[in-house]
Amino acid sequence: MKNMIDAGMNVARLNLSHGTLEESLERYSRLRQAAVELDEEIGILADLPGPKVRLGTFAEPLLLETGSTLQLEPGEGQSTSSVFPVSYETLLEDVQIGDRLTVGDGSVVLDVTDNNGNGLACRVLFGGLLQGRPGIHIPADRLRLTTPTNDDLRLLDAFIEVGIDMAALSFVRSAHDVRRVGLEPAPRGPLIVAKIETRAAVENLDGIITASGAVMVARGDLGAECSIEDLPHLQKDIIARCIALGRPAITATQMLESMVTAPSPTRAEASDVANAVFDGTSAVMLSGETAIGSDPALVVATMASIAERADQEFDYDGWAHQIKRDRLSEPQSIDAAVTDVMTMATWRAAAEMGVKAILCVSRSGFTVRAIARFRPQAKILGFTPEPRTLRQLTMSWGATPMHIERIDDIDATINRAVQLSLANGHVRSGDVVAVLGGSSATIGSTDTLRMVRCP
Repeated sequence: MKNMIDAGMNVARLNLSHGTLEESLERYSRLRQAAVELDEEIGILADLPGPKVRLGTFAEPLLLETGSTLQLEPGEGQSTSSVFPVSYETLLEDVQIGDRLTVGDGSVVLDVTDNNGNGLACRVLFGGLLQGRPGIHIPADRLRLTTPTNDDLRLLDAFIEVGIDMAALSFVRSAHDVRRVGLEPAPRGPLIVAKIETRAAVENLDGIITASGAVMVARGDLGAECSIEDLPHLQKDIIARCIALGRPAITATQMLESMVTAPSPTRAEASDVANAVFDGTSAVMLSGETAIGSDPALVVATMASIAERADQEFDYDGWAHQIKRDRLSEPQSIDAAVTDVMTMATWRAAAEMGVKAILCVSRSGFTVRAIARFRPQAKILGFTPEPRTLRQLTMSWGATPMHIERIDDIDATINRAVQLSLANGHVRSGDVVAVLGGSSATIGSTDTLRMVRCP
Protein backbone atom coordinates (compact mmCIF):
# COMPACT_ATOMS: atom_id res chain seq x y z
CA MET A 1 0.00 0.00 0.00
CA LYS A 2 2.79 2.42 0.90
CA ASN A 3 4.61 1.60 -2.33
CA MET A 4 1.47 2.33 -4.37
CA ILE A 5 0.99 5.66 -2.58
CA ASP A 6 4.62 6.56 -3.24
CA ALA A 7 4.16 5.57 -6.90
CA GLY A 8 1.29 8.04 -7.36
CA MET A 9 -1.95 6.49 -6.07
CA ASN A 10 -4.38 9.24 -5.02
CA VAL A 11 -7.48 7.14 -4.35
CA ALA A 12 -7.73 3.50 -3.29
CA ARG A 13 -10.76 1.53 -4.47
CA LEU A 14 -12.07 -1.33 -2.34
CA ASN A 15 -14.10 -3.72 -4.51
CA LEU A 16 -16.75 -5.04 -2.13
CA SER A 17 -17.85 -7.70 -4.64
CA HIS A 18 -14.98 -9.88 -3.43
CA GLY A 19 -14.12 -11.13 0.03
CA THR A 20 -15.94 -10.51 3.28
CA LEU A 21 -16.98 -7.24 4.88
CA GLU A 22 -14.50 -7.88 7.66
CA GLU A 23 -11.64 -8.28 5.18
CA SER A 24 -12.58 -5.05 3.42
CA LEU A 25 -12.81 -3.12 6.70
CA GLU A 26 -9.38 -4.45 7.65
CA ARG A 27 -7.93 -3.23 4.33
CA TYR A 28 -9.60 0.12 4.93
CA SER A 29 -7.85 0.43 8.31
CA ARG A 30 -4.49 -0.53 6.83
CA LEU A 31 -4.87 2.05 4.06
CA ARG A 32 -5.69 4.77 6.57
CA GLN A 33 -2.64 3.82 8.63
CA ALA A 34 -0.35 3.74 5.58
CA ALA A 35 -1.51 7.23 4.57
CA VAL A 36 -0.92 8.58 8.07
CA GLU A 37 2.57 7.10 8.22
CA LEU A 38 3.43 8.68 4.85
CA ASP A 39 1.69 11.97 5.77
CA GLU A 40 -0.40 11.83 2.58
CA GLU A 41 -4.07 12.53 1.91
CA ILE A 42 -5.47 9.39 0.27
CA GLY A 43 -9.12 9.04 -0.64
CA ILE A 44 -10.81 5.65 -0.20
CA LEU A 45 -13.66 4.54 -2.47
CA ALA A 46 -15.97 1.69 -1.42
CA ASP A 47 -17.26 0.11 -4.65
CA LEU A 48 -20.63 -1.47 -3.87
CA PRO A 49 -21.45 -4.75 -5.67
CA GLY A 50 -24.89 -3.68 -6.91
CA PRO A 51 -27.19 -6.19 -8.62
CA LYS A 52 -24.16 -7.90 -10.10
CA VAL A 53 -24.82 -11.44 -11.26
CA ARG A 54 -21.86 -13.71 -10.56
CA LEU A 55 -20.78 -17.26 -11.27
CA GLY A 56 -20.00 -19.66 -8.46
CA THR A 57 -16.46 -19.48 -7.10
CA PHE A 58 -13.70 -21.33 -8.99
CA ALA A 59 -11.59 -23.32 -6.53
CA GLU A 60 -8.66 -22.88 -8.92
CA PRO A 61 -8.22 -21.02 -12.23
CA LEU A 62 -10.02 -22.69 -15.14
CA LEU A 63 -8.99 -22.23 -18.77
CA LEU A 64 -12.21 -22.36 -20.76
CA GLU A 65 -11.61 -23.61 -24.29
CA THR A 66 -13.32 -22.05 -27.32
CA GLY A 67 -15.93 -24.46 -28.70
CA SER A 68 -16.46 -26.30 -25.42
CA THR A 69 -19.88 -26.60 -23.77
CA LEU A 70 -21.10 -25.96 -20.24
CA GLN A 71 -24.29 -25.43 -18.24
CA LEU A 72 -25.40 -22.38 -16.26
CA GLU A 73 -27.72 -23.12 -13.33
CA PRO A 74 -29.41 -20.67 -10.93
CA GLY A 75 -27.96 -21.00 -7.44
CA GLU A 76 -24.87 -20.62 -5.28
CA GLY A 77 -21.87 -22.83 -4.65
CA GLN A 78 -18.64 -23.71 -6.43
CA SER A 79 -18.24 -23.91 -10.18
CA THR A 80 -16.96 -27.13 -11.73
CA SER A 81 -15.35 -27.53 -15.14
CA SER A 82 -18.77 -27.92 -16.81
CA VAL A 83 -21.48 -26.58 -14.44
CA PHE A 84 -21.45 -22.95 -13.30
CA PRO A 85 -23.93 -21.80 -10.63
CA VAL A 86 -25.30 -18.29 -11.29
CA SER A 87 -26.43 -16.00 -8.46
CA TYR A 88 -29.72 -15.06 -10.14
CA GLU A 89 -32.96 -16.86 -9.25
CA THR A 90 -34.85 -16.04 -12.44
CA LEU A 91 -31.99 -16.92 -14.79
CA LEU A 92 -34.08 -19.46 -16.74
CA GLU A 93 -36.96 -17.00 -17.23
CA ASP A 94 -34.93 -13.87 -18.11
CA VAL A 95 -32.21 -15.26 -20.40
CA GLN A 96 -33.28 -16.50 -23.80
CA ILE A 97 -31.92 -19.01 -26.32
CA GLY A 98 -29.65 -17.11 -28.70
CA ASP A 99 -28.45 -14.61 -26.08
CA ARG A 100 -24.74 -13.94 -25.84
CA LEU A 101 -23.44 -13.62 -22.30
CA THR A 102 -20.06 -12.13 -21.43
CA VAL A 103 -18.05 -13.15 -18.37
CA GLY A 104 -15.68 -10.94 -16.41
CA ASP A 105 -14.61 -7.92 -18.42
CA GLY A 106 -15.80 -9.51 -21.66
CA SER A 107 -12.90 -11.78 -22.56
CA VAL A 108 -15.13 -14.90 -22.33
CA VAL A 109 -18.32 -15.02 -24.42
CA LEU A 110 -21.03 -17.71 -24.15
CA ASP A 111 -23.83 -18.49 -26.61
CA VAL A 112 -27.03 -19.82 -25.00
CA THR A 113 -28.12 -22.83 -27.08
CA ASP A 114 -30.84 -24.49 -24.97
CA ASN A 115 -32.99 -24.26 -21.84
CA ASN A 116 -33.52 -27.75 -20.42
CA GLY A 117 -35.55 -26.71 -17.38
CA ASN A 118 -32.65 -27.14 -14.94
CA GLY A 119 -30.15 -24.85 -16.60
CA LEU A 120 -28.98 -23.10 -19.74
CA ALA A 121 -26.79 -25.06 -22.13
CA CYS A 122 -24.05 -22.82 -23.55
CA ARG A 123 -21.35 -23.03 -26.17
CA VAL A 124 -18.12 -21.10 -25.58
CA LEU A 125 -17.69 -18.66 -28.47
CA PHE A 126 -14.51 -17.14 -27.04
CA GLY A 127 -12.60 -18.88 -24.29
CA GLY A 128 -10.29 -17.59 -21.61
CA LEU A 129 -9.13 -17.91 -18.02
CA LEU A 130 -11.74 -17.82 -15.26
CA GLN A 131 -10.83 -17.43 -11.60
CA GLY A 132 -12.29 -16.19 -8.36
CA ARG A 133 -15.98 -15.29 -8.64
CA PRO A 134 -16.35 -13.49 -11.98
CA GLY A 135 -19.44 -11.56 -12.98
CA ILE A 136 -21.62 -12.62 -15.88
CA HIS A 137 -23.39 -9.92 -17.85
CA ILE A 138 -27.14 -10.14 -18.35
CA PRO A 139 -28.68 -7.25 -20.34
CA ALA A 140 -29.75 -4.57 -17.84
CA ASP A 141 -33.22 -4.21 -19.34
CA ARG A 142 -33.89 -7.87 -18.40
CA LEU A 143 -32.62 -7.67 -14.82
CA ARG A 144 -35.34 -7.65 -12.17
CA LEU A 145 -32.88 -6.48 -9.50
CA THR A 146 -32.81 -2.86 -8.29
CA THR A 147 -29.98 -0.51 -7.38
CA PRO A 148 -28.89 -0.14 -4.61
CA THR A 149 -29.57 -3.62 -3.24
CA ASN A 150 -30.22 -4.34 0.42
CA ASP A 151 -26.74 -5.82 0.60
CA ASP A 152 -25.31 -2.58 -0.84
CA LEU A 153 -27.02 -0.56 1.90
CA ARG A 154 -25.76 -2.94 4.57
CA LEU A 155 -22.18 -2.65 3.34
CA LEU A 156 -22.48 1.12 2.97
CA ASP A 157 -23.74 1.53 6.54
CA ALA A 158 -20.69 -0.34 7.83
CA PHE A 159 -18.31 1.89 5.88
CA ILE A 160 -20.12 5.10 6.82
CA GLU A 161 -19.50 4.18 10.45
CA VAL A 162 -15.74 4.16 9.86
CA GLY A 163 -15.75 7.34 7.75
CA ILE A 164 -15.52 6.22 4.10
CA ASP A 165 -14.81 9.10 1.70
CA MET A 166 -16.59 7.91 -1.47
CA ALA A 167 -18.98 5.14 -2.46
CA ALA A 168 -19.49 3.81 -6.00
CA LEU A 169 -23.00 2.74 -6.98
CA SER A 170 -23.10 -0.10 -9.52
CA PHE A 171 -25.58 -0.57 -12.39
CA VAL A 172 -27.22 2.82 -12.03
CA ARG A 173 -30.09 3.24 -14.49
CA SER A 174 -31.59 6.59 -13.42
CA ALA A 175 -31.17 9.50 -11.02
CA HIS A 176 -33.78 7.79 -8.83
CA ASP A 177 -31.28 4.96 -8.17
CA VAL A 178 -28.77 7.49 -6.85
CA ARG A 179 -31.35 9.24 -4.67
CA ARG A 180 -32.42 5.89 -3.17
CA VAL A 181 -29.10 5.73 -1.33
CA GLY A 182 -30.51 8.44 0.97
CA LEU A 183 -27.24 9.84 2.32
CA GLU A 184 -26.52 13.32 3.60
CA PRO A 185 -24.70 15.43 0.98
CA ALA A 186 -20.91 15.56 1.08
CA PRO A 187 -18.97 16.26 3.24
CA ARG A 188 -21.39 15.08 5.94
CA GLY A 189 -21.79 11.93 3.90
CA PRO A 190 -19.54 10.20 1.36
CA LEU A 191 -19.33 11.39 -2.23
CA ILE A 192 -21.53 9.13 -4.40
CA VAL A 193 -19.91 7.92 -7.62
CA ALA A 194 -22.43 6.70 -10.22
CA LYS A 195 -21.04 3.93 -12.42
CA ILE A 196 -22.20 4.30 -16.04
CA GLU A 197 -22.39 0.72 -17.28
CA THR A 198 -25.90 0.30 -18.69
CA ARG A 199 -27.69 1.56 -21.78
CA ALA A 200 -30.35 3.12 -19.54
CA ALA A 201 -27.66 5.11 -17.71
CA VAL A 202 -26.43 6.58 -20.99
CA GLU A 203 -29.98 7.59 -21.90
CA ASN A 204 -30.53 9.22 -18.47
CA LEU A 205 -27.01 10.61 -18.15
CA ASP A 206 -27.60 14.27 -17.29
CA GLY A 207 -30.03 13.43 -14.48
CA ILE A 208 -27.62 10.86 -13.05
CA ILE A 209 -24.70 13.30 -13.15
CA THR A 210 -26.74 16.00 -11.41
CA ALA A 211 -27.77 13.58 -8.65
CA SER A 212 -24.22 12.26 -8.14
CA GLY A 213 -20.95 13.59 -6.78
CA ALA A 214 -18.87 11.96 -9.54
CA VAL A 215 -19.21 9.48 -12.41
CA MET A 216 -17.25 6.39 -13.45
CA VAL A 217 -17.14 5.24 -17.08
CA ALA A 218 -17.20 1.50 -16.34
CA ARG A 219 -16.25 0.24 -19.77
CA GLY A 220 -16.49 -3.49 -19.04
CA ASP A 221 -20.24 -3.84 -18.64
CA LEU A 222 -20.94 -0.74 -20.77
CA GLY A 223 -19.08 -2.43 -23.62
CA ALA A 224 -21.32 -5.48 -23.21
CA GLU A 225 -24.50 -3.33 -23.23
CA CYS A 226 -23.52 -1.20 -26.23
CA SER A 227 -21.79 -1.94 -29.51
CA ILE A 228 -18.02 -1.96 -29.17
CA GLU A 229 -17.58 0.60 -31.95
CA ASP A 230 -19.76 3.05 -30.01
CA LEU A 231 -17.80 2.68 -26.75
CA PRO A 232 -14.97 5.21 -27.46
CA HIS A 233 -17.50 7.84 -28.48
CA LEU A 234 -19.68 7.18 -25.43
CA GLN A 235 -16.59 7.55 -23.26
CA LYS A 236 -15.81 10.98 -24.72
CA ASP A 237 -19.41 12.17 -24.42
CA ILE A 238 -19.87 10.95 -20.83
CA ILE A 239 -16.64 12.59 -19.71
CA ALA A 240 -17.40 15.92 -21.42
CA ARG A 241 -20.94 16.13 -20.00
CA CYS A 242 -19.76 15.12 -16.54
CA ILE A 243 -16.97 17.70 -16.38
CA ALA A 244 -19.21 20.46 -17.76
CA LEU A 245 -21.55 19.87 -14.81
CA GLY A 246 -18.66 20.13 -12.34
CA ARG A 247 -18.31 16.46 -11.38
CA PRO A 248 -15.10 14.42 -11.52
CA ALA A 249 -15.07 11.69 -14.18
CA ILE A 250 -13.21 8.38 -13.76
CA THR A 251 -12.21 6.21 -16.72
CA ALA A 252 -11.97 2.52 -15.78
CA THR A 253 -11.52 -1.06 -17.03
CA GLN A 254 -8.59 -2.82 -18.73
CA MET A 255 -6.41 0.29 -18.94
CA LEU A 256 -3.13 -1.57 -18.36
CA GLU A 257 -4.54 -5.11 -18.30
CA SER A 258 -1.40 -6.80 -19.68
CA MET A 259 0.54 -5.58 -16.62
CA VAL A 260 -1.27 -8.11 -14.44
CA THR A 261 1.67 -10.29 -15.43
CA ALA A 262 3.89 -8.22 -17.76
CA PRO A 263 6.48 -5.62 -16.62
CA SER A 264 5.31 -3.06 -19.21
CA PRO A 265 2.01 -2.25 -20.98
CA THR A 266 1.20 -2.77 -24.63
CA ARG A 267 1.49 0.25 -26.93
CA ALA A 268 -2.30 0.26 -27.32
CA GLU A 269 -2.77 0.39 -23.53
CA ALA A 270 -0.37 3.32 -23.19
CA SER A 271 -2.34 5.13 -25.89
CA ASP A 272 -5.62 4.29 -24.11
CA VAL A 273 -4.47 5.96 -20.88
CA ALA A 274 -3.17 9.03 -22.75
CA ASN A 275 -6.35 9.31 -24.81
CA ALA A 276 -8.47 9.22 -21.64
CA VAL A 277 -6.46 12.23 -20.45
CA PHE A 278 -7.01 13.96 -23.81
CA ASP A 279 -10.76 13.22 -23.42
CA GLY A 280 -10.66 15.32 -20.24
CA THR A 281 -11.03 12.57 -17.64
CA SER A 282 -10.32 13.55 -14.03
CA ALA A 283 -8.90 10.17 -13.02
CA VAL A 284 -7.79 6.89 -14.56
CA MET A 285 -8.39 3.69 -12.63
CA LEU A 286 -6.67 0.34 -12.26
CA SER A 287 -8.49 -2.87 -11.30
CA GLY A 288 -7.03 -6.35 -11.70
CA GLU A 289 -3.61 -4.82 -12.39
CA THR A 290 -3.30 -3.84 -8.73
CA ALA A 291 -5.77 -6.31 -7.15
CA ILE A 292 -4.08 -9.48 -8.39
CA GLY A 293 -1.15 -8.13 -10.44
CA SER A 294 2.44 -9.21 -9.88
CA ASP A 295 3.78 -5.67 -9.23
CA PRO A 296 1.02 -3.20 -8.24
CA ALA A 297 3.38 -0.31 -7.46
CA LEU A 298 5.04 -0.60 -10.89
CA VAL A 299 1.63 -0.43 -12.59
CA VAL A 300 0.69 2.70 -10.62
CA ALA A 301 4.02 4.34 -11.47
CA THR A 302 3.58 3.44 -15.15
CA MET A 303 0.07 4.87 -15.30
CA ALA A 304 1.15 8.02 -13.46
CA SER A 305 4.03 8.52 -15.89
CA ILE A 306 1.80 8.11 -18.98
CA ALA A 307 -0.81 10.48 -17.54
CA GLU A 308 1.78 13.09 -16.60
CA ARG A 309 3.24 13.04 -20.11
CA ALA A 310 -0.24 13.29 -21.66
CA ASP A 311 -0.95 16.31 -19.44
CA GLN A 312 1.90 18.12 -21.18
CA GLU A 313 0.12 17.76 -24.55
CA PHE A 314 -3.41 18.48 -23.36
CA ASP A 315 -5.27 21.25 -25.23
CA TYR A 316 -6.00 23.37 -22.14
CA ASP A 317 -7.20 26.45 -24.00
CA GLY A 318 -9.43 24.53 -26.41
CA TRP A 319 -10.95 22.50 -23.57
CA ALA A 320 -11.76 25.60 -21.49
CA HIS A 321 -13.43 27.34 -24.42
CA GLN A 322 -15.52 24.22 -25.11
CA ILE A 323 -16.68 24.09 -21.47
CA LYS A 324 -17.50 27.79 -21.67
CA ARG A 325 -19.60 27.28 -24.81
CA ASP A 326 -21.39 24.25 -23.36
CA ARG A 327 -22.28 25.90 -20.08
CA LEU A 328 -23.39 29.26 -21.47
CA SER A 329 -25.76 27.52 -23.90
CA GLU A 330 -27.67 25.75 -21.08
CA PRO A 331 -30.42 27.20 -18.84
CA GLN A 332 -29.00 27.85 -15.37
CA SER A 333 -30.26 28.49 -11.86
CA ILE A 334 -29.06 31.74 -10.28
CA ASP A 335 -26.48 29.96 -8.07
CA ALA A 336 -25.18 27.88 -11.00
CA ALA A 337 -24.99 30.92 -13.28
CA VAL A 338 -23.05 32.90 -10.65
CA THR A 339 -20.65 29.99 -10.17
CA ASP A 340 -20.13 29.66 -13.92
CA VAL A 341 -19.40 33.35 -14.34
CA MET A 342 -16.98 33.46 -11.38
CA THR A 343 -15.08 30.34 -12.37
CA MET A 344 -14.86 31.46 -16.00
CA ALA A 345 -13.49 34.82 -14.78
CA THR A 346 -10.96 33.01 -12.59
CA TRP A 347 -9.82 30.80 -15.48
CA ARG A 348 -9.40 33.82 -17.77
CA ALA A 349 -7.63 35.93 -15.12
CA ALA A 350 -5.29 33.05 -14.28
CA ALA A 351 -4.33 32.70 -17.95
CA GLU A 352 -3.98 36.40 -18.76
CA MET A 353 -2.23 37.50 -15.54
CA GLY A 354 0.12 34.54 -15.16
CA VAL A 355 -1.42 33.52 -11.84
CA LYS A 356 0.75 30.93 -10.09
CA ALA A 357 -1.99 29.25 -8.10
CA ILE A 358 -5.75 29.29 -7.60
CA LEU A 359 -6.58 29.06 -3.90
CA CYS A 360 -10.08 27.60 -3.45
CA VAL A 361 -11.71 27.88 -0.03
CA SER A 362 -14.59 25.42 0.38
CA ARG A 363 -16.22 23.21 3.01
CA SER A 364 -17.72 20.80 0.49
CA GLY A 365 -15.10 20.89 -2.29
CA PHE A 366 -17.68 22.35 -4.70
CA THR A 367 -15.52 25.37 -5.55
CA VAL A 368 -12.53 23.18 -6.37
CA ARG A 369 -14.59 20.97 -8.68
CA ALA A 370 -16.16 24.04 -10.32
CA ILE A 371 -12.81 25.62 -11.30
CA ALA A 372 -11.23 22.27 -12.18
CA ARG A 373 -13.76 21.97 -15.05
CA PHE A 374 -11.72 24.54 -16.99
CA ARG A 375 -8.42 22.67 -16.53
CA PRO A 376 -6.42 25.82 -15.60
CA GLN A 377 -2.66 25.53 -15.92
CA ALA A 378 -2.17 27.29 -12.59
CA LYS A 379 -2.00 25.05 -9.50
CA ILE A 380 -5.34 24.40 -7.80
CA LEU A 381 -5.01 24.42 -3.99
CA GLY A 382 -8.17 23.24 -2.24
CA PHE A 383 -8.46 24.65 1.30
CA THR A 384 -11.03 23.12 3.64
CA PRO A 385 -11.41 22.50 7.37
CA GLU A 386 -13.30 19.25 6.69
CA PRO A 387 -11.14 16.07 6.85
CA ARG A 388 -13.50 14.11 4.57
CA THR A 389 -13.52 16.91 1.97
CA LEU A 390 -9.71 16.85 1.96
CA ARG A 391 -9.74 13.20 1.02
CA GLN A 392 -12.57 13.61 -1.50
CA LEU A 393 -10.52 16.26 -3.30
CA THR A 394 -7.88 13.64 -4.11
CA MET A 395 -10.17 12.61 -7.01
CA SER A 396 -10.49 16.13 -8.45
CA TRP A 397 -8.35 16.97 -11.46
CA GLY A 398 -5.21 18.97 -10.64
CA ALA A 399 -6.21 19.63 -7.03
CA THR A 400 -3.86 19.64 -4.05
CA PRO A 401 -5.90 19.26 -0.83
CA MET A 402 -4.86 21.73 1.91
CA HIS A 403 -6.12 21.80 5.49
CA ILE A 404 -7.19 25.16 6.91
CA GLU A 405 -8.29 25.35 10.56
CA ARG A 406 -11.49 27.26 9.98
CA ILE A 407 -13.36 29.44 7.51
CA ASP A 408 -14.55 32.72 9.01
CA ASP A 409 -14.47 36.29 7.67
CA ILE A 410 -13.19 36.50 4.12
CA ASP A 411 -10.12 38.65 4.78
CA ALA A 412 -8.78 36.45 7.59
CA THR A 413 -9.41 33.29 5.55
CA ILE A 414 -7.61 34.69 2.50
CA ASN A 415 -4.62 35.71 4.60
CA ARG A 416 -4.39 32.25 6.19
CA ALA A 417 -4.69 30.50 2.82
CA VAL A 418 -1.92 32.65 1.33
CA GLN A 419 0.37 32.05 4.32
CA LEU A 420 -0.20 28.29 4.17
CA SER A 421 0.54 28.29 0.43
CA LEU A 422 3.83 30.13 1.07
CA ALA A 423 4.78 27.90 4.01
CA ASN A 424 4.23 24.72 1.97
CA GLY A 425 6.25 25.98 -1.01
CA HIS A 426 3.37 26.14 -3.49
CA VAL A 427 3.96 29.84 -4.19
CA ARG A 428 6.71 32.37 -3.53
CA SER A 429 6.82 35.93 -2.28
CA GLY A 430 5.69 38.27 -5.06
CA ASP A 431 3.58 35.68 -6.89
CA VAL A 432 0.05 36.65 -7.87
CA VAL A 433 -2.64 34.16 -6.77
CA ALA A 434 -6.40 34.00 -7.27
CA VAL A 435 -8.50 33.24 -4.21
CA LEU A 436 -11.90 31.75 -5.03
CA GLY A 437 -14.75 30.83 -2.70
CA GLY A 438 -18.30 31.41 -1.54
CA SER A 439 -19.33 34.28 0.69
CA SER A 440 -22.26 32.38 2.20
CA ALA A 441 -22.73 29.03 3.90
CA THR A 442 -24.71 27.76 0.90
CA ILE A 443 -23.14 24.71 -0.73
CA GLY A 444 -23.28 24.93 -4.49
CA SER A 445 -22.46 28.58 -5.08
CA THR A 446 -19.08 30.26 -5.72
CA ASP A 447 -19.36 34.04 -5.76
CA THR A 448 -16.11 35.58 -4.48
CA LEU A 449 -12.83 36.16 -6.36
CA ARG A 450 -9.81 38.10 -5.12
CA MET A 451 -6.47 38.63 -6.87
CA VAL A 452 -3.71 38.74 -4.26
CA ARG A 453 0.05 39.35 -4.46
CA CYS A 454 1.89 37.16 -1.96
CA PRO A 455 3.85 39.16 0.65
